[in-house]
Amino acid sequence: MATINLKSPNIPVSLPEWLSEEKLLAFSPFNNWLKTLTTSLSLQHTNPAHPFHPDPYALRSITIQSFDLFGRAPHQRLGFIKLTAAVSNGAGEALPGAVFLRGPSVAMLVMLVPDDAPTGGEDEERYVVLTVQARIPAGSLAFVELPAGMVDEGGSFAGTAAQEIKEELGVEIPTSELRCLSDMAAAATKSTGGVDGKGEGLPAATYPSPGGCDEFIPIYMHERRVPRDTLKEWTGKLTGLRDHGERITLKLVKMQDLWREGGRDAKCLAALALWEGLRREGKL
Repeated sequence: MATINLKSPNIPVSLPEWLSEEKLLAFSPFNNWLKTLTTSLSLQHTNPAHPFHPDPYALRSITIQSFDLFGRAPHQRLGFIKLTAAVSNGAGEALPGAVFLRGPSVAMLVMLVPDDAPTGGEDEERYVVLTVQARIPAGSLAFVELPAGMVDEGGSFAGTAAQEIKEELGVEIPTSELRCLSDMAAAATKSTGGVDGKGEGLPAATYPSPGGCDEFIPIYMHERRVPRDTLKEWTGKLTGLRDHGERITLKLVKMQDLWREGGRDAKCLAALALWEGLRREGKL
């Protein structure tokens, strides 16, 4: 295992065999995580009210334990990294530092309203499009969830959302017609005097597993009126990119049943909470 020294912050990083310094430092999830953590640690010193101000924690070292590559040689790129970060204070007390880096994703709340249904009102007929697909990490071959996808290197959140909707649902939606529920909720929080992660600069997004993973998920929405026959056509429709190993079946559920049908999916529950909260406050 080789060791390199970062300049900012000035700490040693241990690398496993076959992972070069160049590849690591070109991996955006690593850089973004390190920048955010460094910012959060600095607040201990600048804010006397910070709970760790009397004995601040510091990042001492990083050990990259393993990594996964995406793509085919010779054009492979880093996809996932597993690392441990040594974070401790002057008294020798350490914080848990096992981290799985994969970068951000996006999720899409796509709602369909039959064109012959009455408009408006709390009881408006509305259906949500879910996907049913294999999720091996969850041990499932039929996991029900909102459409979602990873953000590629250099990609935009809205662009990724539109692309995933096209790939998984077969519908082309201009990015201008997507609304980011996460951004809308963050704006509402700021307007009422809320704080943004106490100055840590965390993105406006859902963190499904912050105890072990850096992944954050902005949630977008799109609603459209469609012929009632379209609802029948979409139910059970097979989609997904076969060359990417995707075998996806579409499932339409009534909005009032979404909490139950998508109850295992954190993205789904977060999207529902954001949508209902913004509707209550008249933002949607």
